[in-house]
Amino acid sequence: MQKLALFLIASSAAFAQTYQPTWESIDKRPTPAWFQDAKFGIFIHWGVYSVPAYAPVIPGKLAYAEWYWNAMTNGQKPGANPIQSGTWEYHKKMYGADYPYQNFAPQFRAELYDPDHWAEVFQRSGAKYVALTSKHHEGFALWPSKEASATWGRPWNAVEIGPKRDVLGDLTEAVRRKGLKMGFYYSLYEWYNPLWLTDKPRYIREHMFPQFKDLVNRYHPAIIFSDGEWDLPSSEWHTPELMAWLLNESPVKQDVVINDRWGKDSRHKHGGYWTTEYTPGMSGMDHPWEESRGMGFSYGYNRAENLSHYHSGKELVIMLVDLVSRGGNLLLDIGPDADGTIPVVMEERLIQIGDFLRVNGDAIYGTKPWTTSRQWSTGEVPKVEYNKEYETAYDLSKLVAKPAAGKASLDAFFTAKGNNVYAIMPRWPGRRFVLQSKAALKPKAVELLGGGALKWQPTPAGLAITLPDVPEDLMQQPAWVIKVSQ
Repeated sequence: MQKLALFLIASSAAFAQTYQPTWESIDKRPTPAWFQDAKFGIFIHWGVYSVPAYAPVIPGKLAYAEWYWNAMTNGQKPGANPIQSGTWEYHKKMYGADYPYQNFAPQFRAELYDPDHWAEVFQRSGAKYVALTSKHHEGFALWPSKEASATWGRPWNAVEIGPKRDVLGDLTEAVRRKGLKMGFYYSLYEWYNPLWLTDKPRYIREHMFPQFKDLVNRYHPAIIFSDGEWDLPSSEWHTPELMAWLLNESPVKQDVVINDRWGKDSRHKHGGYWTTEYTPGMSGMDHPWEESRGMGFSYGYNRAENLSHYHSGKELVIMLVDLVSRGGNLLLDIGPDADGTIPVVMEERLIQIGDFLRVNGDAIYGTKPWTTSRQWSTGEVPKVEYNKEYETAYDLSKLVAKPAAGKASLDAFFTAKGNNVYAIMPRWPGRRFVLQSKAALKPKAVELLGGGALKWQPTPAGLAITLPDVPEDLMQQPAWVIKVSQ
């Protein structure tokens, strides 16, 4: 009890201290514990780009539909890449070469938007937090931001044009009613904002700073996912000063979670948790981290994608399990339609993840990596490239498939909580599973989550566990969890 009291005092002191506007000071702030316990969050990319909702699908390449304006603009220039040129050709064909992107704003009507339904789906998915794009690089704000319309010289927020409602505020209230943490993605830069293009220091001073503070003061986010930082170093963005305000003076100074995207010098170096994007995530890291990705090749809804481009429910569950076993979180994105509906395939995938977590969430929430994160079958273990920031090959379906000749396959992922160890099996092993461990296991009980107590015995190879015949519904799970209580 004395150690616990000292820990709580030390933790309170860490969050109560005053932070200086320097990375040396800000980097000393611990990430609030709720974030690493939550493990699973929902990302939402939704804005004017949801009207065209298009990017060319090129096998093996990411194509972000939310970059439509940037792609159609650069697609007109010599040397454009296939995604840019393809977007421009599509735009000319569908809307005409003289049709400006801004004309999509009145069509972003969100006429079928039901924030309570969204929040219910998120709760059923098993996610513990939500991060909505408050604005993307197009600068269109989903709340009544006066800075957005003022610097653009036109209605450029969701209350003045398009939905004609505070879609961000409505979702914030609905999500919190379901007991989930609510936060926001915020882009520091805006591609074609006139003030950004002509006077970056003034944009930062008169647009970004007051707009960011307005978002925080109005909606009290639990998490802030910053982005669009790569054009300038953090010293020119003055983000250490902004973070000092956030952590010293703002209404969320004690509980807010921040990421590492605050200047082109900051990723995996400064801020809060580290971010990765469409990669296998981090490995061997004690620092909090999170992998974000869409279900297909895009964050924003891309109507050019078909079912074959989406990960299956099983693949998404195994991805979550894999990331958590290495100490990370998964921020899984959905891209709603411009009418405010969640595409049915995305909703189905979220519900499938939730079905798994309802039975097996004990092996995910609040866990930490065990002494080893994985157990391989015999054979050559494939190499996976970790610790990259962006777009690295990550095909777990190949790693968990039945072993090919001479090749190893993943038999189990491991997590731990207190004295409990969880072996999460991506393939049903039959009637016997041997949990191999260099650490001495002294089980008091062994059980299959959702399936009851199991028989076990120590062997030279490890802990031999006898598995029973299980009901059909349990056999349909994407993975199975053995819990070893010590």
